[in-house]
Amino acid sequence: MAEFEHEHVRVAVIGSGFGGLGAAVRLRREGVTDFVVLERADAVGGTWRDNSYPGCACDVPSHLYSFSFAPNPEWPRTFSGQEHIRAYLEHVTDTFGLRPHIRLNHEVTMMTWDAEKLWWKIEAANGTTLVADVVVSATGPLSDPKTPDVPGLDTFPGRVFHSARWDHDYDLTGKRVAMIGTGASAIQIVPAIQPQVDKLTLFQRTPPWVMPRADRAISGAERWLHRTVPATGKARRGLLWGIRELQVQAFTKRPDELGFIETIAKANMAKSIKDPALRARLTPDYRIGCKRILLSSTYYPALAQPNVDVVASGLSEVRGSTVVAADGTETEVDAIIFGTGFHVTDMPIADRVVGADGITLAETWKGGMESLRGASAVGFPNWMTIIGPNTGLGNSSMILMIEAQLNYLADYLRQLDTLGGRVALAARPSAVGAWNRRVQERMKRTVWNTGGCDSWYLDANGRNTTVWPGTTSEFRRATREVNLAEYDVVRAEVPAPAEVEGAVA
Repeated sequence: MAEFEHEHVRVAVIGSGFGGLGAAVRLRREGVTDFVVLERADAVGGTWRDNSYPGCACDVPSHLYSFSFAPNPEWPRTFSGQEHIRAYLEHVTDTFGLRPHIRLNHEVTMMTWDAEKLWWKIEAANGTTLVADVVVSATGPLSDPKTPDVPGLDTFPGRVFHSARWDHDYDLTGKRVAMIGTGASAIQIVPAIQPQVDKLTLFQRTPPWVMPRADRAISGAERWLHRTVPATGKARRGLLWGIRELQVQAFTKRPDELGFIETIAKANMAKSIKDPALRARLTPDYRIGCKRILLSSTYYPALAQPNVDVVASGLSEVRGSTVVAADGTETEVDAIIFGTGFHVTDMPIADRVVGADGITLAETWKGGMESLRGASAVGFPNWMTIIGPNTGLGNSSMILMIEAQLNYLADYLRQLDTLGGRVALAARPSAVGAWNRRVQERMKRTVWNTGGCDSWYLDANGRNTTVWPGTTSEFRRATREVNLAEYDVVRAEVPAPAEVEGAVA
């Protein structure tokens, strides 16, 4: 395609999960309509589209796990299932008129910064090429499944799939199934499939801390009240938020206070797990909160059933139909399900972003992810992340963090407008370094760093580049506006060719 045929938009948003749709809504509310949302799949929804495994649900209360600008008085349960959250995202898409901006089946294969014209050239797998003044990367850390490289796996004659790519065509009824991993997905899958399968073998490298899940149906009267008096729904959301804000101190400054929570978790286990040997295998040896605390009232009862075995070891090898644990345990299975998480600290999208110095974001981050206020990386002008480095949470709703970053995005665009002309903002290395030093200094006291576990919060160097070590209120204040002193203002030496301004579909 010739250069002058490229479609030119002001903003390109990558991904249509909560982050991407939230960015699209915010752009429209700011009066920006010259934007596209590029989505690799055939529908919106992000991780709530991809994760459709049995039992999939959110571990954050429904009224807090939704946009403040799009309250949903019709949530059916206090903790919503995947199908309800996905329906909510479809509803947001329609309510705010986002569909004309969304390009489905547009997987981005490369984004390259043009330092002369001050725009991003974006290439998609379907052959589409366009340019954008600003890129908002909202691909999310839970978008690309991680499957371990297990010797012999390619010779396994049965079915193999990841929890985030569930094989709905495969009937598990009467099958011998190996579940690999004990994270948030696995503890939902196990009780959902246990009554159906003939034999379920759970491979557990590290036992999780599991708290009871206080889930219930939301009554018709409650829904009527929230629908009729919206302030009650807002109050409910505020209460849920406030409780979690008060809990943050224990996670970030006083991890020893979490011992009481461990007592509750152990009682939750003891209620269902009567076998002392099994209880010992399921009891963590690290401080609660070091890994994400999981919520389930059905996980332990499922593990106590006679058709379930817990192998306190990870999967190390596959020999034909036999799966072999690191401790030597051998089990014959018909299917292997991996609940082994995602590429969080090594996101594949980073290999597809080429910045001002001609190197990829992955190369820039090879020593660990770093960005300014979770948004701007050194060497990547006019490129922002939603749910970037050190913006994750251990006990509250990520929607709160997303909305804070949307405030930052809105002011970023206002600053570009104020500066005028073809202009870009490039995060200063000194500002990025100072921000991350402060974050890592605060991280030293947190349970995620001191709790004695090896979690997906840590990168290959043992550095916590994932979690925010403070309250959501603090982060919202830190991202309320762009400080131009933290950026270099870059202006184009030559004007953009006029012919590129003409959009071609």
